[in-house]
Amino acid sequence: MGCKSNQFEGQVVVEKLVEAGFEQVFKETEAEIYILNSCSVTHKSDNEAMYLLRHAKSLGLKTALTGCIAQIEGESLLKEPCIDYVFGNEDKFKIAEYLKENQNYAVKDLMGEDKFCEVILKDTSKTRMNLKIQDGCDNRCSYCIIPFGRGKSRSADSDFIINEINRYSDNGYKEVVLTGIHIGLYEGGLLPLLKRIEKETKIPRYRLGSLNPHEITSELVSFLQYSEKFCPHFHLSLQSACNNTLRLMNRHYTVEYYIDQIEDIVSRFDKPFLGSDIIAGFVGETEEDFGVTVENLKKAKLSQIHVFPYSIRKGTIAEKMDGHLPYRIKQERAEIIKQVSKEKLDVFLDSNIGFEQEVLIEKHKDKETGLYKGVTRNYIDVLAEKAEYNTLTTLKLVRKEGNKIFAQ
Repeated sequence: MGCKSNQFEGQVVVEKLVEAGFEQVFKETEAEIYILNSCSVTHKSDNEAMYLLRHAKSLGLKTALTGCIAQIEGESLLKEPCIDYVFGNEDKFKIAEYLKENQNYAVKDLMGEDKFCEVILKDTSKTRMNLKIQDGCDNRCSYCIIPFGRGKSRSADSDFIINEINRYSDNGYKEVVLTGIHIGLYEGGLLPLLKRIEKETKIPRYRLGSLNPHEITSELVSFLQYSEKFCPHFHLSLQSACNNTLRLMNRHYTVEYYIDQIEDIVSRFDKPFLGSDIIAGFVGETEEDFGVTVENLKKAKLSQIHVFPYSIRKGTIAEKMDGHLPYRIKQERAEIIKQVSKEKLDVFLDSNIGFEQEVLIEKHKDKETGLYKGVTRNYIDVLAEKAEYNTLTTLKLVRKEGNKIFAQ
């Protein structure tokens, strides 16, 4: 479940289990144990995790919970009838060992952990790869529980990152996504790392995970503008488009700052993809505040908005704040922003029709059309009739049907 870091770690867990003699199966009816790598970013994700575990238990399987829920809730989870094993975020890499020893609990305290846990993923069956370069977060946004699930910020050694990227490249990968819980906190600075990637790696393309607006400096943007490897795809962790709400969230920037920043990015790159996160219905968000957010989002040159209703997280500052909104209002506000996002994505996709883009052709064909799937440098999924798997090819985007983009 959850973020790209969790997806990367989940793949590592599978590899380590297989190496230890376990067999991965793809039907629940053939399994003996069900392992869930969980996310705790919202209350909804917690509920989804418990639903999946209860379902697995109903089939007679042993169940193991790892990830952020396990890290945050700890040993109390063993009281749940649907959970047999609980393993923390770094303990997940020893699951094979714990299962063989029938050890049902291991959650390391990450709040005092200083060293980044370097793990290697050997799988070479894909075209694009997530590479985790950082873990943890030192910020204390009032709504967020994740620092308690991931600990303080820790970074991978830059030599390790360069070696891993080159290993991926040697095994046929064409693109790497640099991920983490908060990659803008990369120790030693993100820009020096990217300069090394530009000079010392053979990978043709790389993308960046989510960044806070103040981490996208003018110096960083100037470097990326002339990079031969960087894909013009930015994901901004905005959270709100109203300064009153940003203050309540303990976010240290203004709407005016990041709207100017977005304008600068759009002026420097050719059709960059600009994604964002927005929380709808935060504690104390008035109707007027929400109206300000909607108007600012409409005028911001974003390509797409990932929105979700505010979710109370036990142990956060926001949990104890006054002004919590009914679920119905939060849901209604999220739906309004989803419509804004849909309109923005339509405009962005339409602006790319008729232009050529470099496309990385991926493995699986589209089930509906039978066409090859690929992704452009600026993060558009395209369908092509004639293509070769795992190649970089220049294609013209010729038409749009709904959100499907056809290229030739």
